[in-house]
Amino acid sequence: MNRQPLRCRVQVILPIEKPYDYLLPYGPDGTQIELEPGQIVMVPVGRRTLPGVVWDGAADENVPLKKLKEIIGVSEVPPLREELRKFVEWVANYTLSPQGSVLKMALSVPQALENLVGQKLYRLVVGGENGEADVGNSRLTSARQKVIDVVTDSGGWTSADLAREAGVSSSVVKGLEKLGLIESYFEAPDFFFPRPELDVKGPELSPDQKVAADDLAIRVQDRTFSTVVLDGVTGSGKTEVYFEAVEAAMKEGRQALVLLPEIALSSQWLDRFKKRFGVAPAEWHSDLTPALRRKTWRAVAAGKAPVVVGARSALMLPYRDLGLIIVDEEHEGSFKQEDGVYYHARDMAVVRAKGCDCPIVLASATPALETMVNVQNGRYERLILPGRHGGAGMPDVELIDLRFDKPERLQSGPGWLSQALRGAIRQTLEAGEQAMLFLNRRGYAPLTLCRTCGHRLQCPHCTAWLVEHRRFRRLQCHHCGFAAALPEKCPSCEAEDSLVPCGPGVERIVEEAKLLFPEANVALMASDTMTTPTATKEMVDRIQNREVNLLVGTQVVAKGYHFPYLTLVGVVDADLGLFGGDLRAAERTFQLLHQVAGRAGRAEHKGRVLLQTSDPKHPVMQTLKEGDRDKFLEIEAETRARGHLPPFGRLAAVIVSGPDEGELDNFCASLARSIPQIDGAQILGPAPAPLALLRGKFRRRFLIMSKKSIAPQGIARSWLGQLKAPSRIKVVVDVDPYSFL
Repeated sequence: MNRQPLRCRVQVILPIEKPYDYLLPYGPDGTQIELEPGQIVMVPVGRRTLPGVVWDGAADENVPLKKLKEIIGVSEVPPLREELRKFVEWVANYTLSPQGSVLKMALSVPQALENLVGQKLYRLVVGGENGEADVGNSRLTSARQKVIDVVTDSGGWTSADLAREAGVSSSVVKGLEKLGLIESYFEAPDFFFPRPELDVKGPELSPDQKVAADDLAIRVQDRTFSTVVLDGVTGSGKTEVYFEAVEAAMKEGRQALVLLPEIALSSQWLDRFKKRFGVAPAEWHSDLTPALRRKTWRAVAAGKAPVVVGARSALMLPYRDLGLIIVDEEHEGSFKQEDGVYYHARDMAVVRAKGCDCPIVLASATPALETMVNVQNGRYERLILPGRHGGAGMPDVELIDLRFDKPERLQSGPGWLSQALRGAIRQTLEAGEQAMLFLNRRGYAPLTLCRTCGHRLQCPHCTAWLVEHRRFRRLQCHHCGFAAALPEKCPSCEAEDSLVPCGPGVERIVEEAKLLFPEANVALMASDTMTTPTATKEMVDRIQNREVNLLVGTQVVAKGYHFPYLTLVGVVDADLGLFGGDLRAAERTFQLLHQVAGRAGRAEHKGRVLLQTSDPKHPVMQTLKEGDRDKFLEIEAETRARGHLPPFGRLAAVIVSGPDEGELDNFCASLARSIPQIDGAQILGPAPAPLALLRGKFRRRFLIMSKKSIAPQGIARSWLGQLKAPSRIKVVVDVDPYSFL
């Protein structure tokens, strides 16, 4: 009786919803090889061969065999654990993303999935009556003897290493192989990262730090899920506290993951880790070389990367045994991914921690309102660090009313620093201390217009003005990357020498600072200049070594840096970001300014913060001045609750885009006509997106608003499932949107 060929389900890394069915591969003996769920395989899809994962559940036995293709190959890497497979399914269901697209984030390094033949290594041949190789009539030259003296029978030497150690050429190694004195063999490389040193005494913790650190360590040892908010003022030593939890995870033989908002800009954090544990952690971010990405992925999967620090994508790595997750600066908006699969890494990290039966720590001096509401509702617990480490005091915050203290005009053009701020900078520099000017706007000027006809230079692909970057001598779109040289005459009226910059960017503030304080060592710190971890470290070292005494920066300077001699922070435009259609505008502004202010006075010198504002009565300005974060959160919560906005209601954005505006509007009109009537929910739109043209695509938006108890995913799924979008139109659902552009 012939046995029916065995089949299985395979989830392929394509934007498809569910797994495909495949036939199990056949071995050399002609029998099928049984595979377990989680094993990574190579399968034919059309004319391509793609990676996939053997998925849970039985294949459909009713599908005719002639329609099924056979699995081509099986990867030697460890199978994806059930915890990760369930996490992929959960993320796909929550974000309304194809399951294959989510899986692709977990299998993001195709080279790591390849079976490695290994590298060619050499070892000493042991044989003959006396345990030595028989060389016949050959004579050992001095060069060959040097190699024999170096190589051992345990092997592990590459040709290059052996020749270098013996001080000979590689041809000598090849000659010995021909003589049969040494032999070559292949060995797959063992991907691993050095294990951090444990039981090394770290910095002396304050009583509050010790209580929090002990609490976290116990949670790690208990191997149970919990979500803890580590709520500490800027400079309170949150990092040292959760380092104790990281050590506890390693003592348990489990891995630890630390998510940072911008890992490529976190050189100080990496230095602190090395100082504490003696070695560097495994890093995961977009700046890694392909070889290092492969090494890291394989080491994580094999459990040979004890600690991983990374950007949001590190959450999707195939950990062997994840015992702790830290989300540092959990309030940061950069944890939200807004392309491909739209997800918030902080929220998804909580889900993954639950699946791994491990604690997760959300650390911040300014926790998100959603996080604090979860604390109040009892879903999250909280540990508080109320004071700065080492006894440093919080900085004094003062408001400069720009309606009365207007910046004076410079010889070169408008000025942007008030007299009060100028005087404070001068006092700081004369005292031998450091000052910082903050403006969250890259480039030289956000807008260039013609003073003859009023024409504004706009991106040809986006609804956005072109930003002048004078240091690079170009105009640039910050949304699509389009760049062009600054024209010599107006593109509209052709008037010459009529184009003028409007408004300040950080480059313009640098120009003003150098004019006003020629004796100062001025430096710029922005994402345009801090393009690599090396560049960031060099700048941080310059500031710490006091080679810079007047720093000008964008939001990258707010990322937890510790500059002991920085005592003054001046915010050039504190109102920037307060207004517009973003429901989190006030919260984001408060968080950013609070973090920036926290750079001042972190050591023995008292800090001072000056905020230039045209609206000093605004709740954000008043609560910053009073240092009352909880009062701001209370005001913000009342405002959101009245409008049933998150976290007191649910939102999902539907973004529809396409190259033809007429076709796009017709399809949106069809969607609008099919909007369902649902108690406790409504769908608004369509409306042109604030960026109605982005990267050459026209964009329209709908907004699903529902009560807290009603999931918008179900509404979106049933509504959008009624109509099939034309091939040139893309429909994206952003559950829990953070950006409304």
